[in-house]
Formats: sequence, C-alpha cells, structure tokens
Amino acid sequence: MSTPQPPMPQAAPTWQTAPGSVYPTYTSPIPVVRTHLGHAIASEWTKIRSVRSTMWTLGVFLVLMIGIGTLFAAIAAASDARLEGNSPLGLGIGGVLTGSICIITLGVLTTASEYGTGMIRTTMTACPSRTRVLLAKAIVFFAVAFVITTVSALLVGILQTAMLKSYGLAQPTGMEWLKGTVGIGLYVALLGLLSLFVGSVIRHSAGAITIMIGLVLAPLVIAMFLFSESMQGLQRFLLEYSIPSQLSTLYGESLGGSGATGWEPVWIVLGLAALAFAGAWLLLERRDV
Repeated sequence: MSTPQPPMPQAAPTWQTAPGSVYPTYTSPIPVVRTHLGHAIASEWTKIRSVRSTMWTLGVFLVLMIGIGTLFAAIAAASDARLEGNSPLGLGIGGVLTGSICIITLGVLTTASEYGTGMIRTTMTACPSRTRVLLAKAIVFFAVAFVITTVSALLVGILQTAMLKSYGLAQPTGMEWLKGTVGIGLYVALLGLLSLFVGSVIRHSAGAITIMIGLVLAPLVIAMFLFSESMQGLQRFLLEYSIPSQLSTLYGESLGGSGATGWEPVWIVLGLAALAFAGAWLLLERRDV
C-alpha cells in the first residue's frame, strides 16, 4: 500500500521589478487562458441548470405534456368517438400547446431575468464579447428545450399508441413518428428560442412573456371575431398559420384545413427566430447593459 504523497505546494504570487522602474509589479500564479465559445457555453449551462426556475418550469412542462397527452388518450378510449383510421399521435397536441407556454417562459427568463437582477453586468464583464454571450445562451437553451420536448413527445406517443391499440386507430408511419417527435421538438425549441431573443430585446420578463403568449393565442382569438365577408381572407390566414394550427400540421392535419404543410411550420418558426436573433444582436451591440 503506497503512502499518500503530500499535496504539491502552489506557486506563490511574486513581485518583480520591471526594467527601468523602481516599483515592483505583481505576477499572478493563475495561468492566462484564451477564452472561446466553449467557455461561454459551459458558463451558461451552469447557470441554466443551477437556478430553481429552470427545474420548476421544466417540471411543470413535463406534467402538462405527459399528463394532458395521456388524459386525451384516456378520454378518447372511454368515449364513443369514431377513431378508426386516425393516428393516435394527434391527441398529443393539447399537451404540446399548453406545455409550450413553459418553454416560452423559460426562454424569456434565460435572458430577461439577468437584466432584471443586474447580473448581466457580471456576465458581460466575464465575457466582453456580447455576440458570444448571446450565442452561448441560444445554444444551451435550444439543446435543453429540444431534448426534453422530443423525449416527452416520444413518451406520450408511445403511451397513446399503447392505450388505443385495440380501438382501430391506424399505426403511425415512420414519417408521422418523426414529425410527431423530432418535428415537435424542433418547433417548440425554436419557439422558445424566439422567446429568448424577444426577452433580450425587451429586457423585461413580464413584457416579453406577454408578447409571446399573445403571439401564440391572439391569431385564433382575432379570427373568431372576423365576421365580415371582406375579412374572410384574413380570417383564413390567421387560422391556417396560427401556432396551434402549425403544431397540428406536424401531427398530420391543419386546423384551418390548408396552409402550411409537411415541415413548413419548422421553417416558418426558424425564419422568425433568425429575424429575432438579428434584432437582438444589433440592439445588444449598440445598447448599454
């Protein structure tokens, strides 16, 4: 059995006199490392996993996503509705729609909460590159939101398929599984990423959350009150391209009967997130923290 070696003494800071000067200068023993994006990502990962709001928000998201999804399947199994030939995955839209509010909230808090507490000054002092900070926040948040949404959608889909297996529903195809899991994960994560950039622009948690919830719900509410014949085109557009309709498109059927098809909802929200990123980046570079 080897005898444990005593710890090596660390180099003590030294004071040296610079050439041509009578005053000593301080030499730190801490090595100087050139920072990069990986360091900023590690910092943002530490922040997002160590605050209570993340755990609570994602916990509520899981409850809503899985709970409502399985509840809809149980209601469908107990009812006399004609389900033959339909895919059971579409019953998960209720959980996704309500759970997306949690992802939106977390996206806003990832940026706006630091402005509210003043911690953004510490972040910018540690990493003066503002673009690097914004990219690190976006990468970490997107990874977290995508993984948890995709896994939850897959679990809900498996439960729904098992619960309704004997009710004559069609078995989902491979493409339906892909869109109902990875597609939903991409869409919700990008929606949350859009919220993150809006939070960076607004710099106020309540205001940014209100704007994003309005983006989710307002088009359907407005469409309900467009009774005029001349407004039918606008009403149809709001119904077909609202966020609930785009989510239902990924499950195989649009609420408006037409509009976006296939993977188009993912490209639409990706474009909106890219525009929001450009605006957030420009304002971040020009405004004081």
